[in-house]
Amino acid sequence: MARYTGPKNRLARREASDLNLKTPGSKSHAQLLKRLKILPGQHGQKGRRKTSDYGFQLREKQKVKRMYGLLEKQFRKYFDIASRTPQNTGEALISLLERRLDNVVYRLGLAPTRTAARQFVTHRHVLVDNQRVTIPSFMTRPDMVISLRPKLMETPLLRKLLEEKNPNIPSWLARKGPVGKIEKIPQRQDILEDINEQLIIEFYSR
Repeated sequence: MARYTGPKNRLARREASDLNLKTPGSKSHAQLLKRLKILPGQHGQKGRRKTSDYGFQLREKQKVKRMYGLLEKQFRKYFDIASRTPQNTGEALISLLERRLDNVVYRLGLAPTRTAARQFVTHRHVLVDNQRVTIPSFMTRPDMVISLRPKLMETPLLRKLLEEKNPNIPSWLARKGPVGKIEKIPQRQDILEDINEQLIIEFYSR
C-alpha cells in the first residue's frame, strides 16, 4: 500500500502542530519543537497570507490525515463510512481512525509512534486474539486482545517502553504489561488531541 516516505518534520511544520511522527525525547523531535512554528520551504514565514475559511478546513483535514498516517483516498473512505452512520459524522470519523490496529498499538504504548506501530504490524509482530494480523487498517472491536510477538519484546526499544511506570493509556483501552485489550468503542471525549472535526466535515461537504 502506498504511503508517505518524505521528511516527517516537514509535515508537522506545515501544520504547525506536533503530529507525534517522531519518537518523544529523540534528537529529531527536539529539533522539530524548536522549529515547529516556522513553515517549511526556502522562504519560511515570508509572504504568508491571511487564511480563508477553505484554508482552515483544508489544513485541519491535512493535519488529521497526516497525524494518522493516511493518504487522501484512505482518509476520504473513512469519512464516507462515517457519513453513513446514524451517529454524528465527526465523532464517527474519529472513532474509526482510533480503532485502526496501528493506532491501537500506538495508544497502548507498545510503539513510540504510529509509524513504528504500522511497521510492527506489517512485519508480523502484532497478534490480535493470538492470531497474527498484518494489516495496519484492521478495524478492532471491543474485547479484542492485542499482544506482541516475544521476539519483538526482546528489543531495547520495547523494553524501554514497557518500563514506563505511568503510560498514558486512553480510557477505552487497558494494558497489563505487553498485553492490551479493547474495553469499549472510543468516544469523542476519549480523544485528547486538538482536532476540530467540524472543519473536516465542512471541507468534504463543499
